[in-house]
Amino acid sequence: MRHDHTAARRSFLRWSWLLVGWLWLAPAAKAKDEAATQNTERPNILFFFIDDQRHDTLGCAGHPIVQTPNVDGLARNGVRFENAFVTTPICWVSRATVLTGMLSRSHGSAGQIDRVNPAAASTIYPKLLQQAGYRNGFFGKWHAKMPAGFNQSQYYDVYEDISRNPYFKKQPDGSLRHETDLIGDRAIDFLKAQPADKPFCLNLWFNAAHAEDGDKRPGIGHYPWPQSVDGMYEDVEIPAPRLNDPAIYESQPEFLKKSLNRERYFWRWDTPEKYTTNMRAYFRMLTGIDQTIGRVLETLRAQGLDKNTVIVYSADNGYYMGDRGFAGKWSHYEQSLRVPMIIVDPRVVERNRGRVDSRMALNVDLPSTFLELAGVAIPERYQGRSLLPLLHDDPADPLDWRDDFLAEHLIEMGTRIPKWEGVRGERYVYAHYFENDYEFLHDLQKDPDQLQNLIDDPAYQDIRQQLRERFQQLAEKYPKVTPAATKKAASR
Repeated sequence: MRHDHTAARRSFLRWSWLLVGWLWLAPAAKAKDEAATQNTERPNILFFFIDDQRHDTLGCAGHPIVQTPNVDGLARNGVRFENAFVTTPICWVSRATVLTGMLSRSHGSAGQIDRVNPAAASTIYPKLLQQAGYRNGFFGKWHAKMPAGFNQSQYYDVYEDISRNPYFKKQPDGSLRHETDLIGDRAIDFLKAQPADKPFCLNLWFNAAHAEDGDKRPGIGHYPWPQSVDGMYEDVEIPAPRLNDPAIYESQPEFLKKSLNRERYFWRWDTPEKYTTNMRAYFRMLTGIDQTIGRVLETLRAQGLDKNTVIVYSADNGYYMGDRGFAGKWSHYEQSLRVPMIIVDPRVVERNRGRVDSRMALNVDLPSTFLELAGVAIPERYQGRSLLPLLHDDPADPLDWRDDFLAEHLIEMGTRIPKWEGVRGERYVYAHYFENDYEFLHDLQKDPDQLQNLIDDPAYQDIRQQLRERFQQLAEKYPKVTPAATKKAASR
């Protein structure tokens, strides 16, 4: 009996010590589980941002030539917004809009509309994500004009400005490596160094497919492509621009016919031979980006990060590609304002993946989207809306969403880029080139190519007045910055 009591006592003590150990370890295990749960609730963000890419230059958007299999894969697994736009179609202002969540007229500085004011700079999304515990990375083209003394690198754990001029960078071994490939290299290193207990926001802002403006040699001079796509599209026939009838150019007002849109046309598109050579090179640059995206996505999967990473793909403005006898962007036409946009959220239910959403998505919506993903409060001064509800929305029960937006180009560039402002609606487009006192009105339903200006058509006078009034409403909602307004906003 005594032996039985001793065995029982030993068993009791053993289980008591196990219980004590469990009580000591349970809080740590619970904390670890909570951290893991929190990290799952706060997804990683991977943002691919392309330069000078029109909305239709992707395989998934129906382009018959350019090959973008990795981006097409994103579209199959996410939502492609076929009506995505920028509010100001020029590189650095569009990038500033994405950073600040505000339109140019509101994030700019009094006296220099294209330089971000201190108040707007104080709530850029990288700063807010950093404060929320995100590990931030940035590689590529920053280009946004910030206030004096602003240092963007302080908001990123890893930051490297990788610019063009030239696109090919000499490496320590003497070889040359393309900017697009270098951005991919840095992104892969960033992902491989990612700690398990922290979410990240990785920004890959490509210089491509922007032309090398200082080198006008057709092809590898003006649109230098990565070595990996050498020879692509060389045997592909390149059709002429769809809107290349000289009458379309001749129908434009004189201030547009003499603008930078026309000047740069002669840099790259004015002869059939130059056009063909440069378009093949431009397509190679886009496919080069797609290949880099493929490398980054493969690393994301290999590191086990793909199940909790939201991927965003977009561009900073559209591109004329010879249409209307123009090059560049800058004006109110669709080729200038529309951009590609794809968002892949692995948490989205299967039925909502692979959708094409026709609702209006704007570049100013992206920072609000990033912050909502991270569970961070969206600043009151932000002027966009998070796109997450559209990803998870039941198409049979659509949300209340915008049906127009304020678009503008207010940058001081003399007559080279005429200033304008207006409204892009679902059916109608209104633009006022106010320094020239010239208005446009287009009916996209009847004239999707915007070949007719209906501003003086008697049948559209009510529409003209409605759009003028609608612009005034939006202008009051998004006022232009003034010194007093900047000072007041900075104090909030």
